Amino acid sequence: MGTGELDREALVAAGTEAGGVTPAPRTLAEALRARGDEGLAALLRARPDLLVPVPSDLTQLATRAGTRASVVRALERLDRFALQTAEALAVAPDPAPYSVLHGLMGGDEGDPDVSAALPRAVGVLREQALVWGDDERLRLVRTARELLAPSPQHPSPTGLGPTVAEATAGMSPTRLQEIIATAGLPTTHDPVSAVAALTDLFTDRERMGALLDTAPMDALGVLDRLVWGPPYGEVTPNPAPPVRWLRDRGLLLPATARTVVLPREAALHLRAGRAHRAPEPVPPAVTPSRTATFTEGRPQVVDSAAASQAYTALATIDELAKEWNEGGPAVLRAGGLSVRDLKRTAAALDVPEQVAAFWLEVAYGAGLIATDGEADERYAPTPAYDEWAALPAAERWTRLAGAWLASTRTPGLVGSQDTKGRTLAALGPDLDRGAAPEVRHRVLRLLAGLPAGASPDPDTLLARLRWERPLRGASKETGADLRARLAGWTLSEAELLGVTGRGALSAHGRALLPGAPAPGTDHPVDGHAPDHPRRAHVPAPATPGADTFSGRRPAQAGDATHAGAAALLAPLLPEPVDHVLLQADLTAVAPGPLQRPLADTLAVLADVESKGGATVYRFTPGSVRRALDAGQAAADLHAFLEAHSRTPVPQPLAYLIDDVARRHGHLRVGAASAYVRCDDDTVLGEILADKRGASLRLRRLAPTVLASQADPAALLEGLRSMGFAPAAESAEGDVLITRAHTYRTPARTAPAPVPEGPPAPDATLLGAAVRAIRAGDLASTVARKDEPATSGAAGNGDMPRTSAAETLATVQAAAMTGSAVWIGYVNAEGAASQRVIAPVRVEGGFVTAYDHTADEVRTYPLHRITGVAELADDAG
Repeated sequence: MGTGELDREALVAAGTEAGGVTPAPRTLAEALRARGDEGLAALLRARPDLLVPVPSDLTQLATRAGTRASVVRALERLDRFALQTAEALAVAPDPAPYSVLHGLMGGDEGDPDVSAALPRAVGVLREQALVWGDDERLRLVRTARELLAPSPQHPSPTGLGPTVAEATAGMSPTRLQEIIATAGLPTTHDPVSAVAALTDLFTDRERMGALLDTAPMDALGVLDRLVWGPPYGEVTPNPAPPVRWLRDRGLLLPATARTVVLPREAALHLRAGRAHRAPEPVPPAVTPSRTATFTEGRPQVVDSAAASQAYTALATIDELAKEWNEGGPAVLRAGGLSVRDLKRTAAALDVPEQVAAFWLEVAYGAGLIATDGEADERYAPTPAYDEWAALPAAERWTRLAGAWLASTRTPGLVGSQDTKGRTLAALGPDLDRGAAPEVRHRVLRLLAGLPAGASPDPDTLLARLRWERPLRGASKETGADLRARLAGWTLSEAELLGVTGRGALSAHGRALLPGAPAPGTDHPVDGHAPDHPRRAHVPAPATPGADTFSGRRPAQAGDATHAGAAALLAPLLPEPVDHVLLQADLTAVAPGPLQRPLADTLAVLADVESKGGATVYRFTPGSVRRALDAGQAAADLHAFLEAHSRTPVPQPLAYLIDDVARRHGHLRVGAASAYVRCDDDTVLGEILADKRGASLRLRRLAPTVLASQADPAALLEGLRSMGFAPAAESAEGDVLITRAHTYRTPARTAPAPVPEGPPAPDATLLGAAVRAIRAGDLASTVARKDEPATSGAAGNGDMPRTSAAETLATVQAAAMTGSAVWIGYVNAEGAASQRVIAPVRVEGGFVTAYDHTADEVRTYPLHRITGVAELADDAG
């Protein structure tokens, strides 16, 4: 064999039994070792926590897959029927044949739906390494059995109690003989055979039926109350005759001094063999709402309604940025927005507080607002907002919708309390919920499976979500079903954002979901189609919702998915207009969304009076003065209105502009503390005589100058409230132009989602992890020559230990013969590993070799090699 050409398959084959027959796996590690690379990748994809850090070999992977935390997380991601299958295996013999499991799930009479769905459920459990073994020896991993098996402290979801053997543990042999004798069985010589005889009686349908035929009616009533759980009941020291009859025959066995329990075998007979009262092999269908008849079959109505709301969403974010343009509210010491500031923001946006919290979180999640990081920390728009505002409307919407879909921020929690009784604030640090992106994607995909234009019935939608994740969703704050609350919030938030219209998924909303099902298909892509695989060894399909959230940042508008959504939305949005309609009552009507330069200028010159399909602006002396303060001249304002009005400029509006301009700056205010000067001393006399100016504490310094103890800003505001139009001036006597100050935070990245547990790995990481695990397993399981005990060589699975001289001699011999050896190696960080190498050169205290574990040529310091062993002849 040439250097570096060690046959990997030969090394694996060296560990198999003679004759080429693969034995049945005895451990989970052996079962994983028998999987292909696709099977290992499927396990790591379904349970990404097993990858952190990457296991060194398959034995470590199996050990990690059996830890309590990892098993609990895997059980939480099972759908209801897969979980019911695991619960049935927990009360079945260990190991259990597939036929026994099928009987527990379908009962004595069988169930076609159970028979069709059970192979898929077993496949899911096998894929996630919760079950291993062939169909004749199905084994539930020990940790899962401990979690799901019945016990007095943790009753089983099946409602079953302990077996006869478990319930009679510690019972006196005499009492056991009395029970089997009363039950009509021959006495035995030892407790073990007595327990076996009683178990055989309870599992024999004919003999058990004959025994129950002799039972009093009241005794059967007692069994009816215990059969579906809980199986425990309290008894008095002198029980009633029906209870005594059952206890004497072992149908009720003592659990404590005052409680009895119905043994598992007897309960299964009474249940006709079923482990669950109501198996749920088929997911409940999501049905259209009864109120959806108007839009069902009319997707254009849905798209139009959603597009209208999408435009409103963009306008609301713009309004929020305008409100905080000069610096927003302060950040609370614990983070987030105060209740008072949330109320002010809601009033400015003209929406309820809960809706305002949603818009704040959407803008924050998209990176459009953030904190400025100053000592007196405040919220403000980010530089990314200016870039976003310059995009076309449809692309701006896809940025918002994409950020909302991927964000773990949960605005619905704003105003509620955490476990410590603290109120959760908008933009606060405690609003992340890892389940939020998964639920949002799942809800929208379920909407996508409805007929076109149909909105869902919320009850059936929640039932479907509960079926898909029965163990997840309990909120730490309230104990309520968090997934159900997230689903409700998703429906309302999607409507606010314009992803849905009239409760139904829009075309541009569907385009945000890659691989969304066609309308009316109810999600066969998730593995819940009516036609299930019939054989237990068929690979299981993906778990529902497993592909919905990977923890990565949302795709940007340039991605194909968002570009498709933008292309569908763009024709439905109104085109910006470049004109307004001036009215004689000092108002202007914008017949549609205005182009941004026109909208910005008009927002300074006039006040918004009403919004809707057409925005109404009103011109007032204060708004005109605001434009003049910003540096505009009266001629500029006239020219602006003439250029952008489709109607002639009304005479009252022209007079208003000229009148305010004529008086603007006639009075000058500067700093003394403050002073007022005017060339017309009669105006100053009028101000002094006005009682409304008493608070300004004015006094005349000269015929044309008044001094005040108020600061210039207060003096300006006071004179304006008295009906004058003063202008501020600089120390040089020039008029100060007051333009709106635009404040931006430093560059900020959008907040990353905070998923529950590690994110789902991509294909590249999975491939690398599988190769590393295979290589590490190869090094730990490869056959090696037996060495004399004095050499210090370790047995299989242990690090080899040899002296420095033996190590040097062995690797030099391997380099000359071109053979491979097995070494133990400790790297610079102190991490120990086992490797199979083919030495090429040994010199200067280093060995250069082809590392079969890493699949590359590497150089190793000899002093870091703990030992070396030759491979067995059949492996080499």
